Amino acid sequence: MTDYNIVTKAVPTFYFVGVTTGKSSINKVFPLWMDVLGRSEVVLKGIDHPIHDDPEAYRATVAQMKYDPNSLGALVTTHKLDLFAAAEDMFDYFDPYAQVTRELSSISKRDGRLEGHAKDPITAGLSLDHIIGEGYFGRTDGHILSLGAGGSALATLLHLINKPNKADRPDKFVAINRSADRLEHMRNMVAKYETDIEVEYIQSNDPACNDKVMARMPEYSIIINATGMGKDTPGSPITDNGLFPRNSIAWEFNYRGELDFMHQALRQTDSRNVRVEDGWVYFVHGWSQVVGQVLDIEITPELFDQLDKAAATTRS
Repeated sequence: MTDYNIVTKAVPTFYFVGVTTGKSSINKVFPLWMDVLGRSEVVLKGIDHPIHDDPEAYRATVAQMKYDPNSLGALVTTHKLDLFAAAEDMFDYFDPYAQVTRELSSISKRDGRLEGHAKDPITAGLSLDHIIGEGYFGRTDGHILSLGAGGSALATLLHLINKPNKADRPDKFVAINRSADRLEHMRNMVAKYETDIEVEYIQSNDPACNDKVMARMPEYSIIINATGMGKDTPGSPITDNGLFPRNSIAWEFNYRGELDFMHQALRQTDSRNVRVEDGWVYFVHGWSQVVGQVLDIEITPELFDQLDKAAATTRS
């Protein structure tokens, strides 16, 4: 193997791969969850990478999981696509979602194998279903506008494509992204499925242009901030003049940071009847799914409720 600087831990360690991991609420939540799960010996350690880091840096992080026996695995945020691209050959197994999306949010070990899972289609789906319930699109004829086309947006679209009931699928999904490669990646994924969802791909790095796209969305549409702006980078993908569709849902995938997009939506809750959701439910589902995978524990609905209640005690 390449001579990576592997740090051998004295205690079982669960890693968190992100950008600003020290600011995450998981640092308070994780010990409470380990108590609930009877695994209080497991500790959490963050690994921060700059956005679109050097591939060798990602490979070194994966090597830490692969070769240190006390490195149990990791949850990956922000770098899901880049880490997969950099270290694909280091894994022994990818689940079907990881194979089709070419991203991973979970690194775990089973029987000496290093495994990668893309949990986001599950967690995004659980979170969206929690927000809108059954038959939302059949009742409202709303569409979806995803500001951003990275891993979370990809996962949300994949979840919707796989919905068997037509009333649970929007007629149209619009994706806006600043770079063409993410849009092409999404286009390639969609091409693998037969779907009646019309997907529109728009390359834009101009918030004013994004305002215009949002203005043509029908009532009851769901407007998603999947860019990371407001958490990993400053600002919002829309301007303060952007008008949300009437009776729409503004879903901010982030739950911490400046959350500019969410505050823009909150200012229109009365004038446009906008319902605003932050990323907390997504955060709890996302982490619990990966914790279950890494620790080989089934997260039943009853156990999820216990974890959710424990996490809620940390919110200020």
